[in-house]
Amino acid sequence: MSTALHTEQPVTGRVDAEGRLVAADPPLAELNARAGGEGGLLSVPQIAALARLARRLGITISRAAIAADGDYDIDLWVRADPAGDDVELSITGWSARPAQLASPVAPAERETDFLRAAADWTWETDDALRVTALSGAAAANIGRPSGELVGKQLTRIFRFRESEDGALPILTALAEHRRFDGQIAELRAGRKGRYLLSGVPLIDGMGRFAGFRGAAVSLRAGEATAAAPASSTPSPKASAFAERLGQALRAPLAYIVENAERLRSQPEGPLRRDYTGYASDIATAGRHLLSLIDDLVDLQSIEGPEFRPEAEPIDLADLARRAAGLLSVRAADRSVRIDGAGTDESLAATGDFTRALQVLMNLIANAIRYTPEGGQVWIRLEREGDIAAVIVADQGKGIAAADQERIFEKFERVDPSEPGGTGLGLYIARRLARAMGGDISVDSAPGQGARFTFTLPARREG
Repeated sequence: MSTALHTEQPVTGRVDAEGRLVAADPPLAELNARAGGEGGLLSVPQIAALARLARRLGITISRAAIAADGDYDIDLWVRADPAGDDVELSITGWSARPAQLASPVAPAERETDFLRAAADWTWETDDALRVTALSGAAAANIGRPSGELVGKQLTRIFRFRESEDGALPILTALAEHRRFDGQIAELRAGRKGRYLLSGVPLIDGMGRFAGFRGAAVSLRAGEATAAAPASSTPSPKASAFAERLGQALRAPLAYIVENAERLRSQPEGPLRRDYTGYASDIATAGRHLLSLIDDLVDLQSIEGPEFRPEAEPIDLADLARRAAGLLSVRAADRSVRIDGAGTDESLAATGDFTRALQVLMNLIANAIRYTPEGGQVWIRLEREGDIAAVIVADQGKGIAAADQERIFEKFERVDPSEPGGTGLGLYIARRLARAMGGDISVDSAPGQGARFTFTLPARREG
């Protein structure tokens, strides 16, 4: 290996719109050549992926990476800056070590592990507080696709609230490049949601502040909203066994799924077909367990005597469009078309924004799951007197009359041998609908698909 084992100065390069490394300092050029950079293509997978992400989002991406180089692993901090059609690379902290030796875990990584264990979802920003990464659970919590959020500043997504001493923990931490806890953040643009944010600073290879990696914990109705460190006494709801168990299991399971999917995508070259099959099975099983954990924690919450969903003005047509949008990738993966609510439709109702979205996500996800590939899911809106309704219809194999009430019971599924959910989704959805003054019913027959109707109290517009 001719590249120096340690490089103090930044290593620079430029990648064009076709992914070619059109300019590079010697260490990067040599590394790329050894990685098989034929025809000038940038062939170091970790660096190439960050360059593509920076070009796609149009923002600076700054992340740690490890590149394999023969018998060595090279620790890097890669900064990718869009520059017209090209991307400028500046790589610091270039340090090689024998591959068999595990690199020490950075303090920030250890702190992040603790944050993830208690998080509802996780996030990452650059040094200007622009979002560069979100965990999968973020979209469902916020009610917007992750693609709409990445690249936006946190201050455009949230309105930060002062702590009791009048400070804004995240802005103080930004100024001092240190960890923060207990930042109250409320969703902007009329959306309902309040969270406690915590974060640890990211430091690049030159010792410069590069952003935050952090966690978000939902502040649900009835919970204390005063900013408090994660180590302070939790609320009674949060201290329940199921909630603690969920917090402890989500992070490692999410890590397993993430790495299984990465292995399945073969970012560093082809794998044996059976290996990619194993990775797919691991990811599927991990997602199923994550769904079960979420459902069990939700079940504990909605069955509690203090559970009271909000009664606020909502637009069921808007929520139906949001739910369909959040599930559009899943539908596309199965070649299922969603025929949803039109952009000019509205249906005024009274309910809890987050919980109503959760109900619709469950009904539409089920419809996608049971519709055969190439089929269609319909979403229709109706109003009759004081009742507002969203109808979700699929082209599945249908449900016999004898099973139509059973599917709303805990852990019940028509055919347990089929791949699918946890057997709690419809039970939770109906409990939520009824708690908001509405209901869920089903109309189906074997071989004729299923038609689920979600109702809420209608609201006069204007």
